[in-house]
Amino acid sequence: MTEAILLVGGKGTRLRPLTVNTPKPMVPAAGVPFLTHQLARARAAGVEHIVLATSYLAEVFEPHFGDGSALGLSLEYVTEEEPLGTGGAIRNVASRLHSGPDDPVLIFNGDILTGLDIGALVATHSSSGADVSLHLTRVEDPRAFGLVPTDETGRVTAFLEKPQTPEEIVTDQINAGAYVFRRSVIDRIPAGRPVSVERETFPELLSSGAHLQGMVDSTYWLDLGTPQAFVRGSADLVLGRAPSPAVPGRCGDRLVLPTARVAPDAKLTGGTVVGADAVVGEGARITGSTLLAGAVVEPGAVITDSLIGAGARIGARTVLTGAVVGDGAHVGADNELREGVRVWCDATLPPATVRFSSDQ
Repeated sequence: MTEAILLVGGKGTRLRPLTVNTPKPMVPAAGVPFLTHQLARARAAGVEHIVLATSYLAEVFEPHFGDGSALGLSLEYVTEEEPLGTGGAIRNVASRLHSGPDDPVLIFNGDILTGLDIGALVATHSSSGADVSLHLTRVEDPRAFGLVPTDETGRVTAFLEKPQTPEEIVTDQINAGAYVFRRSVIDRIPAGRPVSVERETFPELLSSGAHLQGMVDSTYWLDLGTPQAFVRGSADLVLGRAPSPAVPGRCGDRLVLPTARVAPDAKLTGGTVVGADAVVGEGARITGSTLLAGAVVEPGAVITDSLIGAGARIGARTVLTGAVVGDGAHVGADNELREGVRVWCDATLPPATVRFSSDQ
């Protein structure tokens, strides 16, 4: 059995207002909490025991997933009293692992949507004899990421943080946020203090002569850290571009949950999701967007690449493009909200008010 640690303690600051009331991994993507997709993919790869490393709004995870039996998993929960970083969070849950010193332990970040072949990563780890194996992916512009160059055998040779000059960009391979650790390596991480695996653990292991193996996997990969990325990821799940056994319905242009109500002449395209008890009025056009539970879109509204929070209301004929509307907010009729606008939870915008993003 391979077991796993899921790091789900982040505050999701870049996703606000979506994360004011809900931790990032619990924000719905394609009709279910995003974490459900990660758990389901891990189970499909043969993982049976997962420890969730929680912190922000930790109390919401266990009531939803319980002991994990509904997903065919055994789940445990460990809450950080103070933020410990990625390495500190991994070390903090080590006592809940069942693995022996040389056994592999999978580790996932709770905000990455990926089509990673989990079994292949574990097999690479085993066949290479590595202490840690990293999922690597290639990106066109690596300046916002940590670079991970490897030699001809896939062995990691360096960790380079966010290069800015052309000379510093020695590879397009980046750390994709999924790892396999030899259990004994986890026990070597300092306990009781913040530790970053990216900035501290991995470079120190490399300098000490440990074997770190990279596996480049070029399947779907998306960091869901921003509202725009989260909306895109949800749409890609619905469209079938991103794989998940947890999508509650067939892949296609739209996903309408059973208790939602959509007017017959409303048009939903581009992987749009209409959540439980949400309402879409006559003549509305919604493309590549997500409506969370209980949201209301009034007649004639046009919504593109946007996310509408739980219980929010969008007025008649209002146009949203690349916007985020928080839970319980009310955007009045005939507004136009353009790229980057965020409406806070429970806020009210009166009718016929035009809002522009700060960079326009």
